[in-house]
Amino acid sequence: MNRFSRRRRLLLAAAGLAVAGTARAQSAGREGLTFPERPITLYCPFTAGGNTDIAIRALAEAAARQFGKRVIIENRPGAGGALAAQLASGAKPDGYTLSQIPTGVFRQPHITRSGFNPPADMSWIINVAGYVFGLSVRADAPWKTWKEFVAYAKANPGKVRYASPGIGSDLHITMDSIAQRENVEWTQVPYRGTVEMLTALRSGEVHAYAGTPPWEQIKAGIFRPLITWSERPTSKYPNLPTLKEIYGLVSAAPWGIAGPKGIDARIVKILHDTFRQAMDDAVFTETLDRLGMERHYMSTEEYTGYARHTFDAAKLVVERLGLKP
Repeated sequence: MNRFSRRRRLLLAAAGLAVAGTARAQSAGREGLTFPERPITLYCPFTAGGNTDIAIRALAEAAARQFGKRVIIENRPGAGGALAAQLASGAKPDGYTLSQIPTGVFRQPHITRSGFNPPADMSWIINVAGYVFGLSVRADAPWKTWKEFVAYAKANPGKVRYASPGIGSDLHITMDSIAQRENVEWTQVPYRGTVEMLTALRSGEVHAYAGTPPWEQIKAGIFRPLITWSERPTSKYPNLPTLKEIYGLVSAAPWGIAGPKGIDARIVKILHDTFRQAMDDAVFTETLDRLGMERHYMSTEEYTGYARHTFDAAKLVVERLGLKP
């Protein structure tokens, strides 16, 4: 054997040992746990084809490549986005049933008295991103600006109808807060998801749509945005006014992933680490940008604390707006 062949064998052996060492370290870190061994189900709290559904499916595909197992999306709309979480909370705590969590999950139990207590009833895994909300109308609507829209609503109490995902949703709460500040009265019309809301707007069933601005349809000249609700002006339409500029309000809702209470901490870590890697997937990040969403990472510990704080704060908001049952 010549010295080059011997050196090559030594290098290959060293590489093999390194790989084996990494594998052993990973196995030791999981304490011999093998997860997942079958597909994972991830509930989407809104209808298929909407912004949430599109974003969750992109994340699920990226995570599936990391897991080596499928991540199956099941749409479970209802209760302002809280139904999916409530269904997931009743599943076996083995890590195979999860739900996307919109912020309406923290508010809905205070409105319906369902007995569902999100901070206590769920294992909080990771926060992933956040919605950028706003209000949009049809491109042929008579209102070219937010001021014109509000002026019309003041002159026509109760006549303006807007689409939202339901009572207690972030969109409903924000529109109520604006109504109080402007002393106007408009009518919420609840739908199960973005597709239904935009269909209603396009057909004239409602006058406005409160939700993530449909940027692609706005660009196509179908809808017109009047205002955004984020901390800063959106890069897509930087001249649009924001709620913060006018009212000092911000309505940007983080969303993440949780499962039933009692999931093994080792499995929670595997889920967290895998979805954290999936957040860096190019297709997922491009999807967020296209939908007008923003990355908003929280670790398991941070997300658990956020859930407790937000649930308590939501109770005060519900009481202030008179939404208690």
